[in-house]
Amino acid sequence: FCLMAASGKVSAFHLPPLPTVGEIIKLFRLKAQKQLSQNFLLDLRLTDKIVRQAGELKNAHVCEVGPGPGGITRSILSAGVEELLLIEKDARFIPGLQMLSEAAPGKVRIVHGDILTYKMEKAFPKHLKKNWEDEPPDIHIIGNLPFSVSTPLIIRWLENVSKKDGPFIYGRTQMTLTFQKEVAERLTANPGGKQRSRLSIMSQHLCTVENCFVIPGQAFVPKPEVDVAVVHFTPLVQPKIQQPFELVEKVVQSVFQFRRKHCFRGIETLFPENGRLKRTEELMMTANVDPTLRPFQLTMSHFRNLCNSYRKMCDEDPGLFVYNYREELRQKKMRKLLKSTSQPKEIEEEDQL
Repeated sequence: FCLMAASGKVSAFHLPPLPTVGEIIKLFRLKAQKQLSQNFLLDLRLTDKIVRQAGELKNAHVCEVGPGPGGITRSILSAGVEELLLIEKDARFIPGLQMLSEAAPGKVRIVHGDILTYKMEKAFPKHLKKNWEDEPPDIHIIGNLPFSVSTPLIIRWLENVSKKDGPFIYGRTQMTLTFQKEVAERLTANPGGKQRSRLSIMSQHLCTVENCFVIPGQAFVPKPEVDVAVVHFTPLVQPKIQQPFELVEKVVQSVFQFRRKHCFRGIETLFPENGRLKRTEELMMTANVDPTLRPFQLTMSHFRNLCNSYRKMCDEDPGLFVYNYREELRQKKMRKLLKSTSQPKEIEEEDQL
């Protein structure tokens, strides 16, 4: 359901005196739930710092993901936004957010729902739409994401960037999000870096990705076992790999499947067992990739060449793209298992005879 504050916007906006975030937590007896990987940020200096990374928010439209007790929410409202959409899955936080909504008449919309299923393409007014080649629209996504949802959510949004749908139907919408420090390092890792991974390629080929700053774990309540980093994303006008998202993801996943081995070992998994070696050699030769490089040593140009060459092979053999290495392995194991279970029976029957 959706709750909206009373209309009547104010010209120069300042939040009236309110209970502190800590007092809100006590007032509504809010306790962070471990299974939802919730961690509250109470220090308003830090929430202000996160919001500053988003850029100029005066008169902007902002969607905050998982506002919880509303620490970052206050900082966003204090930045003078035109409208703030809050998407919160946990019903326990709604009353505290309504209090903020009443303190900022006409500026806050609260949606009790899951960001993974919420239709972001209808979240903002149509007049805010800009062409992809233009400057980013006056729309921002900001969120202190629970660890459990951060990686699947950013992959979902990167796919939206690639297809220019979801929150990117309005143009190159910017995102300012929190991740575990290690995940943030993967998102921004350069070739040869120990954190270089699938996330590095998928994010950097579609966006400018900036690791802004690190928040120590002790700043959160309850204190997580890891530090947290704030990452800013701006979609690129032209992706670095001009191929469909699914194809890029399949190639990148395959390459990083055997991270510590030579890259040809992962690339092999793109092809069925019959003719695997020959086709792997063909792909690596046309893509001009040294088969003895490790996956984390490959540059964006290497991945672009691999994706372009693989696409040509798929166009020549339409059944190739649907091939699944893991499924082939599973079927192989099943056949082995069936063979081994049928043998003792035959011996048993012979014994009986």
